[in-house]
Amino acid sequence: MFLEKLKHIKAILLDVDGVLTNGILLLTESGEQLRQFNIKDGYALQLAVKRGLKLAALSGARSKGVEYRLKGLGIEDVFLGLDSKIEVYNKYLLENNLSPEQVLFVGDDMPDLQVMKLAGLAVCPADAIEEIKAISHYISPKNGGEGCVRDIIEKVLKIQNLWHDQLPSADDGSATK
Repeated sequence: MFLEKLKHIKAILLDVDGVLTNGILLLTESGEQLRQFNIKDGYALQLAVKRGLKLAALSGARSKGVEYRLKGLGIEDVFLGLDSKIEVYNKYLLENNLSPEQVLFVGDDMPDLQVMKLAGLAVCPADAIEEIKAISHYISPKNGGEGCVRDIIEKVLKIQNLWHDQLPSADDGSATK
């Protein structure tokens, strides 16, 4: 049933911390927050953009580094500094003419719960909290920041026969090119 629903996905919306990152924040002496992203997730993200899927990040984070990373991968819709994700989710669907059944949301913690209940498919990493796992249609065997996004995007693109790329990009998504 889950795999069948992947055929209809046109947009993947993602939380950042705990999904695209492992949820660990490193702080510099100046107070800057540093996050770690997985390069394999990055490959899948840029391929999904290339294949025409809509991608968006919804996060409470206010990090320029997050914005640079995601924009470097071709993700134009990056919503940071959110107190609530529901308004952005609803507006995104309306502006992109999407129904909930066409949207897959990946979250891992309580700020994602309400949006995950609205999305057609709710997905989470293996290390998500129990409340999120309980409402998820699929729990990746991978932890956040350790390939769970790659696992999910690969499934969507394979079921839609869009995974294989004759000329795969080696671009790492660096903001400085």
